[in-house]
Parts: sequence; structure tokens; C-alpha cells
Amino acid sequence: MQVAIDGPASAGKSTVAKITAKKLSFVYIDTGAMYRACTVIARDNKIDYGDEDAILKAIDKTGIEFKAVNGEQKVYAGNKDISLEIRTPEISANVSQVSALAGVRKKMVSLQRKMAGQTNVIMDGRDIGTTVLPNAEVKIFLVASAHSRAQRRLLDLKQRGIHSDKTVDEIEKDIANRDYKDSHRKISPLKKASDAIKIDTTNMTIDQVVDTILKKIKEKAKKL
Repeated sequence: MQVAIDGPASAGKSTVAKITAKKLSFVYIDTGAMYRACTVIARDNKIDYGDEDAILKAIDKTGIEFKAVNGEQKVYAGNKDISLEIRTPEISANVSQVSALAGVRKKMVSLQRKMAGQTNVIMDGRDIGTTVLPNAEVKIFLVASAHSRAQRRLLDLKQRGIHSDKTVDEIEKDIANRDYKDSHRKISPLKKASDAIKIDTTNMTIDQVVDTILKKIKEKAKKL
């Protein structure tokens, strides 16, 4: 079974997708982490974030890999664990530009589809239900107010031990800017698939969101 979870930045996609996948013993694939890894590779190689050819060559040379370490999914660029680096404000500010590059998207989508074809998966991102897995049995589209997402982003950074000088209001502006970029890019823009179930998580707990998604998946499974 393929489950697609889409939505804007900090709507809670990764958190609920991880928990749901664990409860169902599905494989979790964080596509956002893949694009963030591409952005880290570009930065580490001092490549302009708009230089598609150079970024693609660097990705091919370095490689991106998910590894399970002590029961936790880690992201590697080559032999380097970049799981924390991909969440830093600098990468968050530039990932939209890198992920909008046609060649980068083509390469990542191909890799994502290959992963999804091997087992039961829960995949989250911006264009999973519309582009990557258009035939997914269950499609979820998570939304939340920009302010609540900014609060979540700041809390997440603190929990990861990543320092940020930005206020909630500044992060909210960054998120609104990211929403605009993601929704208006020419290739695979962020949008709700026509058959996706929309869930507003603004006033919901993580457990409530997970329970709602699990219910939808189980309902679908009974019909298959």
C-alpha cells in the first residue's frame, strides 16, 4: 500500500508520517529530507543554489542515502551524517530554490518511486499525491495556520539543539514565503490532489492527527 502525505512547511507531515508508519510497520520515506540533502550538498560544494548542472553532478558524486541507526532514520550525504544539518535555518531558507530545479526533481522523484515500489510505504512531501505517487491508495493533505507552524518550527529547532536567533513572527514570515515559492513553482507545485483528504492540524494534537490518518488507512484497506 502507498500512503501519500502532503502539505506546506511545518504542518506536521514528517512527525505524523513517522509515527503512523511505525504503528503499521510501513517504511517511512521523507522526501523533504532528500531535497534538503541536495541543498546541503550544494552548500558544501560552494555551488550556487540555482546551478542545476553543478548540483546534479555533485549529487551523483556524493550520493544520498537513508540509514536506520539505533531505530532512528538518518540522512547521509556520502559517508557524512547530515540529519541535523538539513534542518538548519540556512538550508530551510534555500531548499525551495534547489527543489524547484527540474533536473533535481526528476532525479529525486525517480528515486522516490523506486523506493515506493518495493514495499508498503508512507511518503511525505509537497507533491507526493499529485506527482510522485498519483495512484496512492490513501492521500492526505495536512494544513495549519502559518502562526502555529512557526511555533512548531521554533520548538522543533530547540528540541534538535539547533540555535536560531529568529522570533516566531520572523519564522512565520519565512514560512509564508516558503509557501508562496512552493505553491507557485512551475514544476510539481504544492497543491492538494483532487482525491486527497484535507486535515487542518492547527488545533489538533499529534496523536489526534495520527489517529485520524490511521482510521482513513484502515477504512481503505477494508475496501481493497
